[in-house]
Amino acid sequence: MTVGFYSPLPPAHTGVADYAAALLAELRRHGRVEVAPRRCDVPLYHLGNNGLHAEIYRRALDRPGVVALHDAVLHHFLLGQLDEPSYIEEFVYNYGEWNRGLARDLWRGRAASAADRRYFDYPMLKRVAERARAVVVHNPAAARAVAEHAPGARVVEIPHLFQMPALPSDAEAARYRQRLGVAPGAFLFGVFGYLRESKRLVAVLEAFAQVHREAPSSALLVAGRFASTDLERAVAPLLTAPGVVRRPFLEEREFWLAAQAVDACINLRYPAAGETSGIAVRLMGIGKPVLLTAAPECARFPEDACVRIEPGLAERESLREHMVLLTLMTEVARAIGQRGAGHVRQHHRVEQAGNQYWQLLREFCT
Repeated sequence: MTVGFYSPLPPAHTGVADYAAALLAELRRHGRVEVAPRRCDVPLYHLGNNGLHAEIYRRALDRPGVVALHDAVLHHFLLGQLDEPSYIEEFVYNYGEWNRGLARDLWRGRAASAADRRYFDYPMLKRVAERARAVVVHNPAAARAVAEHAPGARVVEIPHLFQMPALPSDAEAARYRQRLGVAPGAFLFGVFGYLRESKRLVAVLEAFAQVHREAPSSALLVAGRFASTDLERAVAPLLTAPGVVRRPFLEEREFWLAAQAVDACINLRYPAAGETSGIAVRLMGIGKPVLLTAAPECARFPEDACVRIEPGLAERESLREHMVLLTLMTEVARAIGQRGAGHVRQHHRVEQAGNQYWQLLREFCT
């Protein structure tokens, strides 16, 4: 059996690329896997909500196979791929003729699509889900979204994989904190990844400003590339506040240095796109407490293995209270991190994911 593997791979700066590289190596332990071959026995397509997946999406429609859906919202991807008439027809295909007017409104307002919840409420999954021989998702929210768009689709939930890295030593992490200007003994929070509106960065920075006044030894590392200049301009004054440290996109080695150096990770997502955050799984996997938006995407994480922040009006105050709690009760933070690491070791190991994928792919090789 030859598996065709279609995905962005490093050096592409995306979580899907990192995930795919780890999965590719693991699948090759099971059998023959080729990257983007012209022919194969069964193709595995990795789809996400950005333009890197354009050719993969088209191929998945033309030559159906197994689709790994990393974002259960493809609306923004399709906004970037289609012209107005094609977008409206695709929206109507998904949601019916009676929504043609809504499609026109959404097209005209697409400049606000990164933050407007309506674009997340209409994932536009129907065409690819109907064509796929099976759809792999990472959480119950994504599974439900696929089933709503294509009731006949076969949906398989495989937990987001985790591969334990060769971690920097405590001494290396301490030196990294020193280079960042973080005082010894300070409680360091970290925000990582692609900085888009849905990561709630304004709320995080405003909550941290309050936390820093109550706990002056606290610090916040914001690491990543901004998704839009509008968001970058909006948060620029907050990034210069006391205790905030800014870093750009982190290459792999510095990412793990930073991950080892922080005391907790803040990884909010609202509106959510049905994705399981690879950053959250990575940080949990190495024993760091992670503050997450309470949502169905995180339903598989035990209550005592992470910190859930309710979205909406209570978000900022809930975030502030939990951040203060972690800074004052570091033993609680460590215990949450340890329970998170235990959960990831039990359910997210790359070997488990590779075996589940391989067994599924074998079903379609005749």
